[in-house]
Amino acid sequence: MASINPAAQSIESRRLVGANGSTEAVTARESVAAVSISDLRKSYGDLDAVDGLSFDIKQGEIFALLGPNGAGKTTTLEILEGYRKRDSGEVNVLGFDPQHDADSIKPLIGVMLQSGGIYPSVTPFELLDLLRNFYPNARKPEELLELVGLADSAGTHYRHLSGGQQRRLALAAAIVGRPKLLFLDEPTSAMDPQARRATWDLIEDQRNQGTTIILTTHFMEEAERLADRIAIMDHGRLLTLEEPATLRRNGGSTVRFSSPASIEPAELEQLSSAVSVRSTGQGQYIIETENPIVLLDELTTWARTKDILIDDLRAGHETLEDVFLRLTGHQVRE
Repeated sequence: MASINPAAQSIESRRLVGANGSTEAVTARESVAAVSISDLRKSYGDLDAVDGLSFDIKQGEIFALLGPNGAGKTTTLEILEGYRKRDSGEVNVLGFDPQHDADSIKPLIGVMLQSGGIYPSVTPFELLDLLRNFYPNARKPEELLELVGLADSAGTHYRHLSGGQQRRLALAAAIVGRPKLLFLDEPTSAMDPQARRATWDLIEDQRNQGTTIILTTHFMEEAERLADRIAIMDHGRLLTLEEPATLRRNGGSTVRFSSPASIEPAELEQLSSAVSVRSTGQGQYIIETENPIVLLDELTTWARTKDILIDDLRAGHETLEDVFLRLTGHQVRE
């Protein structure tokens, strides 16, 4: 079985293999990324699921790939994992092309699926004990069960585990082989807040041990807490790629407040310093502005003349959720 020593990539040249079978020599100094994709494309009939996607993922970083449903995230990850063929473009994962070298890549990666993939009657111990046989330096089931907080449920059938416990078992299964590259698809869905934060600590510990992690999540707080860099994509295309703080800082300023009164966003849009207004529900409003100081003055004056109580008034940069919605739109998509 082929393997690769990432450290050796700093000495020797490697080759990128295109979807059409062509090759292009590149030196390790030119490509030190754990993952590199260039002009990646995949279509299903008339639907361009991935449309010219290009980015690199650094070794040892947590890279969050965000986007609404149907953005192309799952197709992109399946191509990187070697489970789906691309139409065109170049892909390099840990020094291999997943379309041609899937057997070489699979021992080096761990995959945590969003759901499914585990037989209902298997117990956590049985699953991990089985999976360890596929890796030369696998972790022991007892160690993993303790790590994800399932030691007391080692003999419980999978179908009887809670949703959060099933997610934690899926994470344990993904790291049993000490992967160099870890794919986490919605890792903390169905978890309670305590389990979610414990899982965040575990994911950060994997990164601190040198594992490269690709994360997809719909929890903006999760992406902001964990990711070294965040890519937002939609309709198969990359919209932005930055560090979380840079995304928020470059996103502009907002003024937020809540009120027991029912306010039409159109009323607030009349304020001269307001760029856009949206209501998040439950009496909460967000106003995008280029001049928050002036807007604060306009808003409080407007509220006084209307005899409207304003509560929890805050001004600052856009949140990651604000940036996400501004780039991808507010509509719900299946």
